[in-house]
Amino acid sequence: MLSTAQIRNFCIIAHIDHGKSTLADRMLEITGTVEKRKMREQFLDMHPLERERGITIKMTPVSMTYRSHFDRRITQNETRNNAEQEGFLYEDLTYKIRGILFKVRKNIGLGHKEQVYHNALEIEFENAGLKFESKKNISILYDGRSIGTYQPDFVIENKVLVELKALPEIARPQIEQLWSYLKGCDYKLALLVNFGSKDLEIKRIVYDTARNFSALSGSFLRNSASSQRESAGAEDQIENKEFILNLIDTPGHIDFNYEVSRALAAVEGAVLLVDATQGVEAQTISNVELAKGLKLKIIPVVNKIDLPQARIKETKEEIKNLLGVSEGEILEVSAKTGDGVEELLEEIVRRVPPPKNADFTQKVAEQGQRNSASSLRESAANARALIFDFEYSLHRGVIAHVRIFGGEIKSGDRLKLFQAGSVFSAGEVGVFRPELSPTEILHAGEIGYVVTGVKEAKVVRVGDTIANFQFPISNFQPLPGYKEVKPVVFSSLYPEKQDKFEDLKKALERLKLIDSALFFEEESSGVMGRGFRCGFLGMLHLEIVAERLRRDFNVGVIAATPTVKYRIATKHGDFTEVYSPSRFPEDGARLPDGQEIKEILEPWIVFEILMPPERMPAVLKLLGDHEAVVGETSKFSEARVKLNGEMPLRELMRDFFDELKSVSAGYASLNYELADYRPADLLRLDILVAEEVEPAFSKIVPRFRLQREAEAVVEKLCGVLPRALFVLKIQARAAGRILASRTLRALSKDVTGHLYGGDRSRKMKLWKKQKEGKKRLRSRADYNIPPDVFLKIIRK
Repeated sequence: MLSTAQIRNFCIIAHIDHGKSTLADRMLEITGTVEKRKMREQFLDMHPLERERGITIKMTPVSMTYRSHFDRRITQNETRNNAEQEGFLYEDLTYKIRGILFKVRKNIGLGHKEQVYHNALEIEFENAGLKFESKKNISILYDGRSIGTYQPDFVIENKVLVELKALPEIARPQIEQLWSYLKGCDYKLALLVNFGSKDLEIKRIVYDTARNFSALSGSFLRNSASSQRESAGAEDQIENKEFILNLIDTPGHIDFNYEVSRALAAVEGAVLLVDATQGVEAQTISNVELAKGLKLKIIPVVNKIDLPQARIKETKEEIKNLLGVSEGEILEVSAKTGDGVEELLEEIVRRVPPPKNADFTQKVAEQGQRNSASSLRESAANARALIFDFEYSLHRGVIAHVRIFGGEIKSGDRLKLFQAGSVFSAGEVGVFRPELSPTEILHAGEIGYVVTGVKEAKVVRVGDTIANFQFPISNFQPLPGYKEVKPVVFSSLYPEKQDKFEDLKKALERLKLIDSALFFEEESSGVMGRGFRCGFLGMLHLEIVAERLRRDFNVGVIAATPTVKYRIATKHGDFTEVYSPSRFPEDGARLPDGQEIKEILEPWIVFEILMPPERMPAVLKLLGDHEAVVGETSKFSEARVKLNGEMPLRELMRDFFDELKSVSAGYASLNYELADYRPADLLRLDILVAEEVEPAFSKIVPRFRLQREAEAVVEKLCGVLPRALFVLKIQARAAGRILASRTLRALSKDVTGHLYGGDRSRKMKLWKKQKEGKKRLRSRADYNIPPDVFLKIIRK
């Protein structure tokens, strides 16, 4: 029966492009979760759009079964209380030794003689800067007198003994022998290492309490033979124990930070992955703060150590400053080659705590069959699960992704959604492998799914609590859930053709089930027709949603120029919120209802940028171009400085991310959060195509940059709009006057190409007829702008 002690729930957090998806691939391979013939790059990035762009858009859970080869528990002489208070004996040094052992195993493999491994380890210990003695003679004491000597393979830092073997497997005699050596000498800890025929085995053997008794009384108080048997029995009991590793792979882009926060709330640990070529970046700091706020166990890992430009030492120093950990706690991996990944899995088993909840199935095992029925009823009655994500199936309805925080849920259980109040029967429960894999029961501490059968999209909400309906509890408390996400960028989406409005509405409702951060409500425009005002977490989020509507739901959309939420204060003391440029007052003086405007307020952000010191001048110039107010600068590490400041939120939409990467050669990174609203001098800039205003191209710009913006957008449109059969005029207008204008030449057709020789008057007659035809066409023809033009205008 499953015990919570065998479960580890964790996620991988990192800045974008630091190798999260690649690391997840290696974990799937090592644990055998995915067959080799089915394996592909970025396996957990299910959507083709994710693999095309090389980014993770949506978090993906997966359950892996891993057989650990290392003892994370304590032997009989080292109590759990001591372990919790003092930590593991020589913890940092043990990490280093184990890392070297795994490195040797990877480099030369298994099946060699002991002396081969001994020679290789001597080289690696020397490279790592560890002080060691090989084949040192250690006295075996009896009643305070030396009665012989013991010669281990290595003594590391005069603290840890290392005994090497190359046997098919480690049996009880080898464990008892080393335990007896510890008992008779002054050392506390030994590692029994076997480069066997199957895999590398490491046994951690501690003899501490019994030796302390010896020092106090002058003789051993325990029976030697019985102690040996107990120690060996304890080792055999934990040998090759299986663990369930529930991983949630998270996005790295700041636009999808809400996905990261939801994943962190469902786990106990987080693997913090840092690119050795980039170091700690701004989004890394943001993710760490989220994990610390939830009191998760953070395992720092340096990735891409195989690259020649890797700055491993400098990156470790930055992590030490960020987390306050020792260098020995920071692991090194190469997600591409797989180097160090298995050691990371061992550390996840060792460091990440098991789920902290009541495991009723374990109570049944402890109480025996006599009380099993009542305990199972108690388990079902106390079932609580947090919905951290969900998906939608046409046939099975909403499939909730849940973390079980108490009790158990099985197929057929009558359950209720605490916030919505809806009652349903669980059609199926299971885990992610990573596809949906049915099981009989979801136990406390597990991460899995529940098929609700609910077909209404608005009933199920992320953060809601699933509870048992048959056994209501009067003092039942729902799980905390998540705070409501607030969009920061707004854009109006219209269907290409108005008869597709209902299709767009259904597509947005379905997409809302997949992307809970998406906000939309119906609106109408006199020119564009019926559409939806949508809220997004950023510009990338907007692009992804528009692309998914086209690919997944076959609905083409026209996306208006993105904007932020403005507040307009009138002289009567009222406030009006404006989300769309088309609803912004044209002259900036009066609202459509005639009220005079007192001031216009716009949202600001506070930001922090990490960059190399030599990139500071270029970044400061860029910040000046984007109306930023630069704050204090501090030293983050030997190779990085941190710059704080403030900026209007609308400036982020002017390609600030791309420009920041460009001026810093890719080494600068940005993190930000919303601050407050401040006064601004803004005007609406309208774009006219064929002398008709196109609301989707309208934008809100500051007065001092009006002329520059007008010329830039007209020039860009002139380059992306397809030519027509008549001359097309593109103009930018603001405050009642034309600021910029370009003319797009008409498509020309050689109407005289079929003629040769003869009188020129015949050609002139055809040219005149063509000219009159174009004139008539221009007077009555409508120019239809292709949908991809709207997305091209949004992108740089």
